[in-house]
Amino acid sequence: MNIGGYPSSSSVWSAKFCGCGGDAKTCLITCCLPCVTFGQIAEIVDEGKSSCASQGCVYGLLMMISCHWFYSCVYREKLRKKYGLASEPCCDCCVHFCCDSCALCQEHQELKLRGHDPSKGWIGPPTTNQPPMPPTMYK
Repeated sequence: MNIGGYPSSSSVWSAKFCGCGGDAKTCLITCCLPCVTFGQIAEIVDEGKSSCASQGCVYGLLMMISCHWFYSCVYREKLRKKYGLASEPCCDCCVHFCCDSCALCQEHQELKLRGHDPSKGWIGPPTTNQPPMPPTMYK
């Protein structure tokens, strides 16, 4: 059952935690400029209500005082709730505290596998391959 737009059951992540997001480019960007990857994730999770640039700047500022992991764990929780994902391999804050880059790569890849392109930003819900309904089928 779908309550409040969020799936009610926990499902398994499609992207692996230590799989570098399955994309060397994302892995490299995340290792060198994690604020970019975080900003892209945050923009998609917030459905365009915040920008990649503003979220990336906040993340970058928090990196200066080593608190960025806490901010990114908040967005991991939002992502998990949005897609009904399990808290794996452990709680969100532990995941980001222990390996922030791996967590960001996994979240970035998860969004890609769910039909979003974080590098393009929020452009609306992912499109499906369903044919359009004929005009007579609309209510």
